Amino acid sequence: MKDDAEMKDSLSTAYQEEYSGIVALFICEALMLAINDRNLLPEKEIKGVLKDAASVHENGASLDDAAEMHKQVASLINRVISGGNSVRRP
Repeated sequence: MKDDAEMKDSLSTAYQEEYSGIVALFICEALMLAINDRNLLPEKEIKGVLKDAASVHENGASLDDAAEMHKQVASLINRVISGGNSVRRP
């Protein structure tokens, strides 16, 4: 039987795994906004990067046994492209 410390560590690890993708998404979004704000890349190029990322996952959906994950990732990226950014939405 796990003691309190082991239980707490297990929960912490589970939350880290669950939320790591969300954290990565928001960090990348903030970086893309900063790149655009500093005129390092225009918005058109940033959207192109996102479209390339979505395409990789759309094509990857048929290549391995993680097809559902690839479809969901592509869908999420495409929603980011069409919906703008979450940081600066009114």
